[in-house]
Amino acid sequence: MSMNVDINERPAPDALLVKIADYVANSEIHSSEAYNTARNCLMDTLGCGLLALRFPECTKHLGPIVPGTTVRHGARVPGTSHELDPVMAAFNIGCIIRWLDYNDTWLAAEWGHPSDNLGGILATADYLSRVAVAEGKAPLTMRDVLTAMIKAHEIQGVLALENSYNRVGLDHVLLVRVASTAVVTKMLGGSVIKLSMLFHKHGLMVVHSAPTVTRLMLVRVNHGLLVMQPLVQSDSHDHYER
Repeated sequence: MSMNVDINERPAPDALLVKIADYVANSEIHSSEAYNTARNCLMDTLGCGLLALRFPECTKHLGPIVPGTTVRHGARVPGTSHELDPVMAAFNIGCIIRWLDYNDTWLAAEWGHPSDNLGGILATADYLSRVAVAEGKAPLTMRDVLTAMIKAHEIQGVLALENSYNRVGLDHVLLVRVASTAVVTKMLGGSVIKLSMLFHKHGLMVVHSAPTVTRLMLVRVNHGLLVMQPLVQSDSHDHYER
């Protein structure tokens, strides 16, 4: 029977994705300027979110899917009384952060708002901390949050330096997907292997179409058909070795 079908074995993660995973899992941040910048960015982003709460068109999107639902040790949404599961909290926080489109902007070959990653980072940090305190353990510190921010900004920012996603019909928020997946998995205790496999699970892979050209591909299923789209073209990704 095995001669009639393809072997269903997941290939090893691509080198670029492993490199990103290794950066998130093992790199130490020593720059005081980076931490100070992240702190300022955090305050600015929270300010954008709190201002957005003045707009009913924003707040109507907030809260649990089922009104009145409560989650034990749920993640809190700044400026509201909501305590949600971390996935819904990430959406809520991300919604208020981006509603006015005032949060930080990174302009390169691709543009983007790296503080969008705070939706996942803040929700995960609050949830993990509340669970830890309930179990008599130490919560995460703000330095942990700032470290996750720095690494998320680095990943999203460096990928955007030389690669234009809109040129191939893809929204720049794809980079948030990559960065948030990496840093949140690390916050949840993920290893390099787990990080790499999560990238793989979410349909990201790298193919080499020429000796000096690397293209990041997004693989998705549309109506049962496998679709591969080129995302990036770059000659160097050495930024992750910093």
